[in-house]
Amino acid sequence: MRIESRAPTRIDLAGGTLDIWPLYLYHPGAVTVNCAITRYASCVIEIHRGSRRIALVSRDTRRAESFASLARLETARRYRLPLLAHLVRFFSPRAGLTLTTDSQAPAGGGIGGSSAMAVAICAALDRLTGARLKLEDWIHISRDAEAIVIRVPTGTQDHYPAAYGGAGVLHLTPGSERREALRVDLDELERRLVLAYTGKPRQSGINNWEVMKAHLDGDPRVRRNFSEIAAVAREMRTALERGRWSEVGRLVRHEWSFRRRNLPGISTPTIDRIISTTRRVGALGGKVCGAGGGGCLALVIEPEGRARVESAVTAAGGQVLPIRIDRKGVQVKVSK
Repeated sequence: MRIESRAPTRIDLAGGTLDIWPLYLYHPGAVTVNCAITRYASCVIEIHRGSRRIALVSRDTRRAESFASLARLETARRYRLPLLAHLVRFFSPRAGLTLTTDSQAPAGGGIGGSSAMAVAICAALDRLTGARLKLEDWIHISRDAEAIVIRVPTGTQDHYPAAYGGAGVLHLTPGSERREALRVDLDELERRLVLAYTGKPRQSGINNWEVMKAHLDGDPRVRRNFSEIAAVAREMRTALERGRWSEVGRLVRHEWSFRRRNLPGISTPTIDRIISTTRRVGALGGKVCGAGGGGCLALVIEPEGRARVESAVTAAGGQVLPIRIDRKGVQVKVSK
């Protein structure tokens, strides 16, 4: 038997970092706004009949490791592919298998590549083991596995686009979070987004932890910035649903102006250069994806200005990554 799954990555439009517990508790009404994109993380499971051997392979990072059995995997002291290993441990498959992953997201791109990968793996392992868990269960398992691997708190906003696709609003409330589909014209949103890669990976765990610690330590500047970011995210939802694209661009600029004040390393010369260069040729706004310090940028444009903006990205030292909006979320296929 062969099980294949894939899950989309995402662009976070507003409200990022607030999804990390307990930050949203200090900002009542906190939401994040994001959309799933057609840069996929994929997983393939092939069953080893009559064998207990478990092999883990990551094509995009060119790493692999194997274990004589599930018991050997569970007792291993360290892993070359820790996210894969911890998810296999959680689902505890009885059969021997080879689990192979691949990703269309650049390493450290800030578009939720590891979260999409974790959701895709959960979907495949759930089908293999017959666990029949819900999408929300895969989301929370993925979040916790990532936290174990990077050893700092993680949020959940990256996992919802991977699971559901489309565009969504994640409401962050005491005791739970709730996803609501964003009532936006996805075709129009698709026409107005450009994804640019800076060529430099980011380290989200480090950046998010430093900002989070400053917030929890009572830094008034960081707290004020996050209050502004929370307000922008609520306004972003309204602007998108009403199709007010100039306002969407303004809010992207506004959010980025507050986010980059939280930590000096959140922006880089390349990020600043791409944003300023594209603004001069008509981009409505731009912001870093994820925690910053490198990775990808999301640019909001007028459709007729796409060619100019994409040329400006290249001229400023970036790379344009073609995308569309994914409408389906995680998908699983079984064959024999």
